[in-house]
Amino acid sequence: MTLSRFLRLAWFCLLALVLVAAFVFRNPILRASLDPKQPFQTYQPPPAPDYASRSGWALFPAAEGEQGQADVFFVHPTTYSGGEEWNGPIDHPRSTRQLEQVMLPNYAGPFARVGRVFAPRYRQASLYSMVSMREDAQDARRFAYEDVRRAFLYYLEHLNGGRPLFLVGVEQGGSIAARLLREEVETRPDLLRRLAGAYLIQTITPADAYVSGPVPACTRRDQARCVVAYMPVRKGQWGRASRLLRRAYVWGPGERLELLDGRAALCVNPLLGAATGAPAPARDNLGAANATDLEWGVRPAFMPRQVSAQCADGILWVSRPKSSSLKPAGGWADRLKAPGYSLFYADLEADARARLKALGPDGYPSVWVRKVPVMGR
Repeated sequence: MTLSRFLRLAWFCLLALVLVAAFVFRNPILRASLDPKQPFQTYQPPPAPDYASRSGWALFPAAEGEQGQADVFFVHPTTYSGGEEWNGPIDHPRSTRQLEQVMLPNYAGPFARVGRVFAPRYRQASLYSMVSMREDAQDARRFAYEDVRRAFLYYLEHLNGGRPLFLVGVEQGGSIAARLLREEVETRPDLLRRLAGAYLIQTITPADAYVSGPVPACTRRDQARCVVAYMPVRKGQWGRASRLLRRAYVWGPGERLELLDGRAALCVNPLLGAATGAPAPARDNLGAANATDLEWGVRPAFMPRQVSAQCADGILWVSRPKSSSLKPAGGWADRLKAPGYSLFYADLEADARARLKALGPDGYPSVWVRKVPVMGR
């Protein structure tokens, strides 16, 4: 073998080795690239949203007319991956695009026909903060909560006007909504009376927190003032389920975040509307949907009988969807976020309608005195 051929072969082998190493270690490399690389204590967060301005809201109903009988306060999931910030700016272009084109149509959409939807923009904890177990990451999550709490208090004072309420959160938003429910809803008798239901979607939350309190886990579909919470995992993905439960942080006393640490997670089957281990066959699935890129208010085409679902060990085990449009897509970071489709779109819509009906006249004031104000930019 000539020297030139040997050098070419050696170069080829080295390149192949580099490519193989990059593939094997791609997730740690990507994770490291999202690390802000500065302590949260010295971090300067982005400017705070102004909830008295339309720019502070990702969804805000039109000033004219009132859609539905209730209000929906919606806390969106993670869309900012990270890199420079522990908490994402509310005007980050890629994050905003994913929020408006993917997350809102798929996850807020099912509630658009039961009420006016209010979705605050907030300085969300980055994806890196959500997958890291560092104390800095916990600080970022506590920081995000304070933004949403300010938005919720502003909404209650200026926008709700005594209407029945749904509290809905997805993934990071579900964790935030769980704390709002405990600290800001359960402590206010008048607001608790008007709570049609709370939905903690793609969220792990401890089951023992919803046993005997003022807002228990839902045990039937014609029940108001209760919680629907679930974390879906594809059947057979035992490793993923174990990781999710093992690394799940939940709110403890005060502002503390603590590991679930062996506590049972709450699972309410969205096909049955109840916290039960009974299996729900695919025929019970009223309709999955992929609403990505649809304009707000446009109802997607439903795909019924796509998945079966069953709660077991705190996880909602779902079968493989039949449609190719209901499959995970995107890179590593996108696959760690809430999926760009909803397996239970029509089911959640029907569930919310049933719970609003179950709320009954006690949850409705005799006169709604406030209308949505006109907001500037």
